[in-house]
Amino acid sequence: MIGIDEAGRGAFAGPLVLAACKLKININELNDSKKLSAKKRENLYEIIKENSEHLIVFVDNEYIDNFGIRAAYQKALGEIILKFNKDELLFDGNTDYGMGIKTLINADELEPCVMAASILAKVSRDFYMTNLDDDLYNYKSHKGYGTKLHIEAIKKHGLSAIHRRSFCAKYSK
Repeated sequence: MIGIDEAGRGAFAGPLVLAACKLKININELNDSKKLSAKKRENLYEIIKENSEHLIVFVDNEYIDNFGIRAAYQKALGEIILKFNKDELLFDGNTDYGMGIKTLINADELEPCVMAASILAKVSRDFYMTNLDDDLYNYKSHKGYGTKLHIEAIKKHGLSAIHRRSFCAKYSK
């Protein structure tokens, strides 16, 4: 089975990231990425990458602004379906975005392959956002999510090239 999960759905800046993962071995200590420390996620990320067939898909902020978050999910899920077209797919949550994929609420807490996908998506997105860190927006601390610090930076400096205008325009100049 191929587990699928995402990171960055509600972020004000940066990409939506979906990961799909088919584990080749059992990996101890897997859990929903949100329940693991950053260090633990990063350690598991390397183990998962070495012991799985996987795909990590980034959909950038411009695509999200131009076509919407639903279309961003459909784009990413379409790529996953193309790669894993003969396997059963399980997506965390309760909607398949019209793609005909099996869904399960809390799959990232129940199914190891979805837990692994959760970790791949979260670590990949966090790494991406940390590499964009600057003195104006401090992406390293909030990874593009709408924290108080991030909203204050938007109000002070306006929107950057990686902000999702459709998500945070009410805070910008």
